[in-house]
Amino acid sequence: MALSNLPLNALRAFEAAARHLSFTRAGLELRVTQAAVSHQVKALEEILGTPLFRRLPRGLALTEEGEALLPVLSDAFRRIAGTLDRFEGGRLREVLTLGAVGTFVTGWLLPRLPDFRANHPFVDLRLMTNNNRVDLAGEGLDLAIRFGDGAWHGTEATPLLTAPLSPLCAPALGRRLRQPADLLRETLLRSYRADEWPRWFASAELPAPAIRGFVFDSSLAMAEAAEQGAGIALLPARMFEQHLRQGRLARPFAAEVTLGAYWLTRLKSRQESGAMAAFRRWLVAQAESGGERG
Repeated sequence: MALSNLPLNALRAFEAAARHLSFTRAGLELRVTQAAVSHQVKALEEILGTPLFRRLPRGLALTEEGEALLPVLSDAFRRIAGTLDRFEGGRLREVLTLGAVGTFVTGWLLPRLPDFRANHPFVDLRLMTNNNRVDLAGEGLDLAIRFGDGAWHGTEATPLLTAPLSPLCAPALGRRLRQPADLLRETLLRSYRADEWPRWFASAELPAPAIRGFVFDSSLAMAEAAEQGAGIALLPARMFEQHLRQGRLARPFAAEVTLGAYWLTRLKSRQESGAMAAFRRWLVAQAESGGERG
């Protein structure tokens, strides 16, 4: 049977009546009378040549044919409504799903997003934070911002910002630190990347101590622990500038070590959409105007 032979109003009436199992409640939803709904459903049943409901003394029950038709129509109407909701000002909004390291989101990206929204109102940005472990395909991401060396298999990576690591701690703890060697007697908080502290000590021309402090998979959680006085964290200072300005964290030493950069990534197999291209151009321009490229 050709789809063009099926009246849209009748399909809508059936879908509403099937969800409610009531012509009366369907009429209230569609703002028509109960009789109009009943008439539309009867017309659809005649076109299909089969009953879709069993009329019971106290309501309706779906026949097997009605049960088969309902989920198909419900899904179709939801998809139509979703697409229509994306129209604004005569244009279709594009959805852009972005995954990003939580540290980068809170320390750098969030204050700049109003500018992106103002200049790209037709991009519907969906932001998902992570701890730098991301699966672009498995998580359905268009783009991901991650920290590292830019070498991820099957991925195109655009450099954004370098982020040297420096020791950060609670101000009270920082006041008793006079030189990098003082760290040798302190509790050092660490990430799952075991080479960070050894490489920082090497840059400070000191032997690295055995590090047995807590291990964090999130720089944000590690910064919170440092702020509460649990120890000294090795963190990208530029992502915690607000904490430093507000006196929530202190940076006792200028010594730093660069172990990677932040990159904007996408799968090479993923064709770049208009929304993806707009975000990439905006993000790179923001990075170039607000800091060093990686």
